[in-house]
Amino acid sequence: MKYSFWSLLILTASIMFTGCVSKGKFRNLETDYKQLQADYQGSQLQLTENRTRVASLEETLADARKNNDELRAALAEMQGSLNKSLQHNSQGNANIGKLVDEINASNRFIQHLVQAKNRSDSLNLVMVNNLTRSLTREEMQDLDIQVLKGVVYISLADNMLYRSGSFEISDKAGQTLSKIAKIILDYKDYDVLVEGNTDPDAISRPNIRNNWDLSALRGSSVVQALQNTYGVDPKRLTAAGRGEYNPIVSNSTAEGKARNRRTEIIITPKLDQFMELIEQAPAPTSSAGLN
Repeated sequence: MKYSFWSLLILTASIMFTGCVSKGKFRNLETDYKQLQADYQGSQLQLTENRTRVASLEETLADARKNNDELRAALAEMQGSLNKSLQHNSQGNANIGKLVDEINASNRFIQHLVQAKNRSDSLNLVMVNNLTRSLTREEMQDLDIQVLKGVVYISLADNMLYRSGSFEISDKAGQTLSKIAKIILDYKDYDVLVEGNTDPDAISRPNIRNNWDLSALRGSSVVQALQNTYGVDPKRLTAAGRGEYNPIVSNSTAEGKARNRRTEIIITPKLDQFMELIEQAPAPTSSAGLN
């Protein structure tokens, strides 16, 4: 539709005031207006999703730049040591050769670490992409997915999982949990921690003493659903509760409390390949220091 939202609105208003248009044409214009309004709302939702993904990518880029600066600083320090050694020729070419070998070994070790980190980041990025592709736009509005230090965090609002004020899984949670379970099953070598969180409001229900109980029961409910309903190996699962003591925002507003009432599914890769790369990295030369 080539007409802008406001152009169509002005055109519709003009026609209504002049009274020179048939009812059929008015209905067509009204239909076009509703379609434009739906397209506009869809575009706004897509824009929000894109901004979220851009923010995550910018954070990843900032971490990579920081690591690169640290590696450059380490290399500069090693180069400085070499330059200082070259100024003391009286110590002999043999000791200088040993220092060069140590610097070369350290450089190879740094290169292995950088390659290992890149492989780890790639694995996590693929995992996040799989998660986001598996969920609808509506489900994404109640989810917060982040990758921090090699761990994937999926945060779900309490009203998406449980009946109000309860630890029982709601009927509408099944579709979302099934898609998350599919990702967990695809990554069978990853451990999964399900952690319940609450706001500080006191709870008064039979057999639930406080928010510690409620958060732990909620984590346990999700773990049992993943095991019993979706076939996740229970050896990979851990249930936990943190009560009201792990807020992500202030509890001073109703919106803040709603954000803090959440369940986090924490997927931790074992990263065997990453550890193997570190173990296989060249060891520094075991020569004695300079005299």
